[in-house]
Amino acid sequence: MKKFVIILFLSLITQSLFAQKDIVLNYQGVDFKRLHFGFTIGVNTMDFKLTSSMNTFGVDSAILNPELNDLVPGFHVGIVTNLRLTEYLDLRFLPGISLGQRKILFYDSNKNIVSEMKIESTFIDLPLTLKYKATRINNTRPYLIGGINVRNDMARNKEFNEDEEIYIKLKSFDIYYELGVGVDFYLPFFKFSTEIKYSVGVFNVISSDPADEYPQYANSIDKMNSRMFMVSLHFE
Repeated sequence: MKKFVIILFLSLITQSLFAQKDIVLNYQGVDFKRLHFGFTIGVNTMDFKLTSSMNTFGVDSAILNPELNDLVPGFHVGIVTNLRLTEYLDLRFLPGISLGQRKILFYDSNKNIVSEMKIESTFIDLPLTLKYKATRINNTRPYLIGGINVRNDMARNKEFNEDEEIYIKLKSFDIYYELGVGVDFYLPFFKFSTEIKYSVGVFNVISSDPADEYPQYANSIDKMNSRMFMVSLHFE
């Protein structure tokens, strides 16, 4: 009997201790709002998928091979507009600005560097994505995103720049498809999210207009598709 009382007493104490450690669910109302807003900041790396044309130039029929050099970190900011569709699905619009740079190296047939061009971009982003949320676990909730992003490059090189030795032009408009994953963290007064996203441009953004004195650079690229990897922090 004494053993039974002791076991029962210990059980009650254990249950009491665990009850005191129950997780408090923070900021639950945001999941039920039809529409809510926030802002986002983050870093990115811009990239090109380059396809060489293998065209020859000059009297010796030389070939230039374009290749992307080291990735350079960029920065982006935006506004979050979130529309709740169902318990697990949201429609999100995150207009913003992305800044970054890409370096293109041009090699000759002997692998010698002929030129390095620094291509800077300032994108106006208009992404529209679907966010599929998993079941909330205490104060965290993982999710997947997918959608499209209409981008316009405001800082593209509209003209050739001989001072900086840039002899290619880019088209300003492109459409990207995007995929990503993230985790929502529910804090007492707001929701904080970490997200990684990969964007792939659909259109060929290299201009077919070559520089009069250096046509070999534009003519050496058959296709140039933009890509971008983004790490974002959302505050909602």
